[in-house]
Amino acid sequence: MRPAFTRDPLFKKGLKVRKAVVGADYVERRLAAASEHDWLFEEAATKFAWGSVWNRPGLSRKMRSSLLNIAALTAMNLRHELKLHIRAGLRNGLKRKEIAEALLHCSVYCGFPKALDAFRLAKEVFDELDAAKHKNRRK
Repeated sequence: MRPAFTRDPLFKKGLKVRKAVVGADYVERRLAAASEHDWLFEEAATKFAWGSVWNRPGLSRKMRSSLLNIAALTAMNLRHELKLHIRAGLRNGLKRKEIAEALLHCSVYCGFPKALDAFRLAKEVFDELDAAKHKNRRK
């Protein structure tokens, strides 16, 4: 049974954006795996980050995905989240070249080792997507 906060309008609004940005399958897996303690995080992240911040006017989802998330996650070297948000950036309309430009820019401000790792992760994402696309074409 889901906690009562899932009926909260801000949670519902955030859940819609969260699924659109990072993918419904990913979000559903996270929610399904959440324990009673993890729900505290899920509520906070969904309501505040996705319901409030991601829904603010002023920046498009594309801009949030590229300029902000990819740069911040590269700076912090948060590999798992960076891969997730590289995929989200593509889902939000970023081109691979734009992601590469953002990572190149990060090399100056975050350091070359972090940017190099981020480029490796982007290549992994691109290769995974290309392999899936190629597999689907053969069906």
